[in-house]
Amino acid sequence: MSTETANPVELPDLPAGAGLGPSGDLELLADVELTVSVELGRVRIPLRDLLRLQEGSVVELDRLAGAPVDVLANGTPVARGDVVVVGDELGVRVNELLGRMPTA
Repeated sequence: MSTETANPVELPDLPAGAGLGPSGDLELLADVELTVSVELGRVRIPLRDLLRLQEGSVVELDRLAGAPVDVLANGTPVARGDVVVVGDELGVRVNELLGRMPTA
């Protein structure tokens, strides 16, 4: 069995903002589908309590009534908004777009 070693390659330093390209490049992603969901709140309950739920059961969430809901794209929070009624359906009025989270 032979062991090969890779030689280091020197790459030039890129200036700040290099590789971002024109904003029109985002047009390439226009048809990408995302799963968008709205989170009203969360709760941790034991499995035994979950199994006892039935029609009419109330599950208390960690948010106050009227508090903004989170809008998630593929599980990542992207906005906050209020629940609204549009005809016979529910919707979300976006009040705040969330900034990008710093990467580690």
